[in-house]
Amino acid sequence: MTKTTQEVQPGSRTRFRAVMQAAEDSGLLGVKNARIGGRTSPALIEQAKRQTGIETDTDLIEFALASIALKDDFAETFKKTRGTVDPDLKIGF
Repeated sequence: MTKTTQEVQPGSRTRFRAVMQAAEDSGLLGVKNARIGGRTSPALIEQAKRQTGIETDTDLIEFALASIALKDDFAETFKKTRGTVDPDLKIGF
């Protein structure tokens, strides 16, 4: 199946680069000598590739693992900043 520009989610290539750069900066990427295998639905793989714009299975697996392995402190940061914005702040809507 060939992909079209419309199938790839906007910003997905930017997200891929950002996640992989963060993984590199965190020391998670290096010598590639580990192997992983498993069985999964071809539909799941193809949809993930369409959503991300990733073309190879190896890049898809590496991106997925990096996305999980990187610390995501959004929820904690969101909780910490709750109530810190002035309720009278005019934000345009």
